Amino acid sequence: MRIHGACHCGNLSYVLTWEPDPADIPARACGCSFCVKHGGVWTSHPAGTLEVTVRDRALDPGYFFGTGTGRFHVCARCGVVPLVSCSLDGRTYAVVNVNTFDGVDRALLRPQPASFEGEDTASRLARRKRNWIGDVRFAD
Repeated sequence: MRIHGACHCGNLSYVLTWEPDPADIPARACGCSFCVKHGGVWTSHPAGTLEVTVRDRALDPGYFFGTGTGRFHVCARCGVVPLVSCSLDGRTYAVVNVNTFDGVDRALLRPQPASFEGEDTASRLARRKRNWIGDVRFAD
């Protein structure tokens, strides 16, 4: 399955390749104040590939908070956060916001609350290596 998604204005877009086709898509509704305020509900497929296109890099300055290890790609034009990336050991990992999917049947989504409060940095980074999309490419 190829899942297309983007911010509202289309400056930040992506294609997530998820094989085999998922029977359902886990959707982690993070309870942190940033994700709650921005509608961040995240998914990833560790064996998938993610191709990200950024039309105007000046409109993607990135936002870091907490441990500063995850880069929230917030479009400066429309304010939508379609993905979060993290660089670990020379590799880029990412999760995508299911609320930015285009043309995906919402019945496939399996939302669950998620909390990462109290997680130390080493545990957080190890979890990302295990669970986030590990084949990520950015293009202009």
